[in-house]
Amino acid sequence: MNLSRALLDRAAGTPAAPAIEWSGGTLTFADLADWARRGAGFVGGRTGQGDAPVALLLEGDARFVAWFLAAAVAGRAVLPLNLRLTAPELAGQLRDAQVATLIADPEDPRLAELARLVPGLTIALAPELAALDRPGGPWPGESAADDDIVAVLFTSGTSGRSKGACLTSANFLASARGAAERLGPCVQDRWLACMPLFHVGGLSIVVRSLLFGGPIRLHARFDATQVSEALTAGGIAGVSLVPTMLSRLLAHREGLRCPADLRAVLLGGAAAPPALVERALALGYPVCPTYGLTEATSQVATTTPPAPSAREPGPMLPLHGTELRIAVDGRDAAVGEEGEILVRGPTVMRGYLGDPAATARALQSGWLHTGDVGRLDADGGLRVLDRRDDLVVSGGENVYPAEVEGVLLEHPDVIEAGVTGEPDDDLGARVVAWVVLRDGVPPDAAILAEHCSSRLAGFKRPRQFRFVRSLPRNAAGKLLRRRLPETQGGC
Repeated sequence: MNLSRALLDRAAGTPAAPAIEWSGGTLTFADLADWARRGAGFVGGRTGQGDAPVALLLEGDARFVAWFLAAAVAGRAVLPLNLRLTAPELAGQLRDAQVATLIADPEDPRLAELARLVPGLTIALAPELAALDRPGGPWPGESAADDDIVAVLFTSGTSGRSKGACLTSANFLASARGAAERLGPCVQDRWLACMPLFHVGGLSIVVRSLLFGGPIRLHARFDATQVSEALTAGGIAGVSLVPTMLSRLLAHREGLRCPADLRAVLLGGAAAPPALVERALALGYPVCPTYGLTEATSQVATTTPPAPSAREPGPMLPLHGTELRIAVDGRDAAVGEEGEILVRGPTVMRGYLGDPAATARALQSGWLHTGDVGRLDADGGLRVLDRRDDLVVSGGENVYPAEVEGVLLEHPDVIEAGVTGEPDDDLGARVVAWVVLRDGVPPDAAILAEHCSSRLAGFKRPRQFRFVRSLPRNAAGKLLRRRLPETQGGC
């Protein structure tokens, strides 16, 4: 099965069921299939040369979903572009992917500059899908193979230049089935999608909806007020968040307990601070921490939804069909030993677009080398410690920034924290923390130093605190630690 067939089957099986609920109204699965089929005719006539992806530069609304599926129906891969990038950044991705056609919002102010920066690029201003002529002939794309590439997703670039991960229909469908097996029946009910749709976590919600028929309540972007209102109104069975989103949601709701209908809060994108998870569980939120990455089509290991009385999440176990190893110097680590997380299974990408050298480094003997550091507990549960590239070696000791950030976030006055290392003649690197405080709280490094002193070994404690108004994050809310030294603006 491929995405085109999944859409056709869903539209035939439950044509009148709601597929997408958004600010512009509601699309049934029959509507969505019709929009996708109309869009496929448009895409098929404007795809340019070869097998290059069709790029999308659109808001994360129902049109984005329809154009993504239209490309799948037309048998073309999609390159979803990050709306937050500048024109030069977008141009770099378009050139790297050799994109010939960009489907964009007519009002995007970057289009003229993109046309200049990417010679030969055809910019197709996105028409209204409902107004397009219906293409003739049989449903397109049915002959597409399961292992055809349907999306090229550029990695977040947290550790350097981003690369385009090539994901197939089989990758997305295996991820959806594995998530359903782990999360349970809630995937068949309404899911609130406030993750960016150009992110693998956002697209995964779309594919689960096609397979299992659950409607999507689609928000173009995360807004704590809007998400809280949607949850309070009821009828939401699941929501996907990153830790920053959950923290802002809890702060907005000021201690309100979890709505009764909510059965899963899929929490990924970054290591979740234990204090945040504990606070959410204490309020009844069914938090399901997950570890994943773009190159493995989102989830790799996820906990099952906890019981209402749970005070800590269960073990983070691999999805069905996914294998995990922890490697240390080429050998398998012992239980509890730290090392690099390796992944093998049907969700692992085909490779990086146009970069065989990077593909060879990442995929070795069928195993994806993630660059993340973790360990496996006796129960087989995965504990993710940090990115290998973010590791700070201070005085010969390993310091994981996520651990230090988690401790800082336990302080009631701290709403965001980022930690990295800076060169030090004596230690090699010293630990430095960037901190965002609650409104009205005066910066006081001595208070935070005392807070850390009883919770962290001496070599892990920040040697300096820098108080700022915000931290650098990508569109999915992931902290960009390599940009912390550039962060300006005292609070």
